[in-house]
Amino acid sequence: MSGPAHVVVVDDDEDVRSTVAEYLRRNGLSVSEADGGAALREIMGVRPIDLALLDINMPGDDGLTLAREIRASGEAGIIMLTAKSDDVDRIIGLEIGADDYVTKPFNPRELLARVRSVLRRANRGGEAPATMGREIQMGKCRLNLDARKLYEADGSEVPLTAMEFDLLKCFAEHPRRVLSRDQLLDLAHSKEMEAFDRSIDTRITRIRRKIEIDPSKPECLKTVRGAGYVFNPE
Repeated sequence: MSGPAHVVVVDDDEDVRSTVAEYLRRNGLSVSEADGGAALREIMGVRPIDLALLDINMPGDDGLTLAREIRASGEAGIIMLTAKSDDVDRIIGLEIGADDYVTKPFNPRELLARVRSVLRRANRGGEAPATMGREIQMGKCRLNLDARKLYEADGSEVPLTAMEFDLLKCFAEHPRRVLSRDQLLDLAHSKEMEAFDRSIDTRITRIRRKIEIDPSKPECLKTVRGAGYVFNPE
């Protein structure tokens, strides 16, 4: 990509929104601000976004609603901002397709690290992807490691989040090997998610819906009870 990544901060709290936006700008990112869904849609209609920081608890369209919209319309990174400490919002956000979450109050440096991590995983940070130039059959789909894309048998592209691709790449590079949640976090370069490694289960469920013929009876990505997951190539 040319120029800095475009990040939009969506929060109805003006103080939080402006503070986060200014900090990210000082660290080299192009940042837009939105106080809700209408403003976000206006921004997206003018200029594509690379990543959205979404406050979950907003009047009108909340962060989860906006995350669904963003994920349905493209592959921009999504980080949820939540003031709640329970797991429910986090799990719902991850099921929708969010890449990460941050609980308020948060350290600005931690937020910046997570933003950069999501952009890097999605190859939106200007770095060339360090992947192999080949395709792997994964269930009913083909994973192109070089293009970082997943395709149906008819050639149509299946939308993937950055983390979903990283997990598929881990399995593709370690066929028939049982991988624990910790190993998957390490291999996917997602150590920042260790405190909530059950999110791996949510992501695997989403991936199965995309690649398995029958997600309720997975044959490609199997669960090994008490150990982790294993990729069984055809």
